[in-house]
Amino acid sequence: MYKLYTRPGSGGFVVEAALKIAGAPFDLIDVKKTPDPAPDFLAISPMNQVPVLVLPDGNAVTETAAMCILLAERHPGAGLGPVAGEAGRADFLRWMAFMAAALYPADLRYFYAHRYTTDAGGIEAVKQAALAEMDREIGILDRALEGRDWLAAGRRTLADLYMLMLVCWYPDAGKTRTAWPNVERVSATLRADPLLAELNVRHEMWAD
Repeated sequence: MYKLYTRPGSGGFVVEAALKIAGAPFDLIDVKKTPDPAPDFLAISPMNQVPVLVLPDGNAVTETAAMCILLAERHPGAGLGPVAGEAGRADFLRWMAFMAAALYPADLRYFYAHRYTTDAGGIEAVKQAALAEMDREIGILDRALEGRDWLAAGRRTLADLYMLMLVCWYPDAGKTRTAWPNVERVSATLRADPLLAELNVRHEMWAD
C-alpha cells in the first residue's frame, strides 16, 4: 500500500488525485507545517516538504512531478499519462518537466519570497518578478492548448491536473479565468469532475 504524506493546499492535491483515479489503496498522512519536523519525517523528506509518496516497497519519492510520472508508469491502465512507447509520451514529459522546472518554482518564489533574497527590502521585487514569470509561463501553456482539448496524448492526463493545481495557485483567480482562455477552458472541465471537486473540499484549490 502507498503512503502519501501531504497537507491541504499543497502539491499533494495532484498526487492524491492520481492515486484515486488509479484506484490504488493508500494511507493519507497529514503533515503539519513546522520548522522543527520529526526526525522520521526528515528521513523521507530531507527538505521538510510535502508531498512525499512512500511506495509499497518502502522507498520514498519526493517531487510532485516525479510522483505523477512514476504513478502513470506503475498504473498504465488508469489513464494517468502515456508510458514509454505510447503516443503523446514526449508531450507528457515535456509539459510535466516545464511546469516542474518553471511554473512551480515561480509560484514558490511569489508565496515564499523571503526565501529568495537576503535583502528584506527586496521581497516585493522578488514577488513581482515571480508574478511576471507566472504570466509568461501560463501564457505558454495557453498557446500550447490552442486547438487542443488537453496538453498531451489527445486525452486528459496528469499534466492537465498538474496545470490546474498550479494555475489555481495564481494569486489573481479572476485573471486566470479571463487572460488565458484555453487554460481556463481545460481548467473548467477539470473543476467540474466529481472526483476533483470532492478533493477540492479539503484542498480548497478553487472557489465554487
